[in-house]
Amino acid sequence: MTETKAPARRQTAAQIFAIPALLALLSLVGLVSALMGDGVRDFLSWLGLAAPVIVALWALKARRR
Repeated sequence: MTETKAPARRQTAAQIFAIPALLALLSLVGLVSALMGDGVRDFLSWLGLAAPVIVALWALKARRR
């Protein structure tokens, strides 16, 4: 039997760039907080700068399945 695929759904620019924009914002917050001070800001910088790395590793893992 042949299987037919459903037509591809078109996405808006906001839907396409939402996740990359969020990752860019997190990176920016991480970089700025790393430059501004110590303590809690160091923790924020680690979170902000680790987010893109975690997302990239997750995407690589999901792609290998």
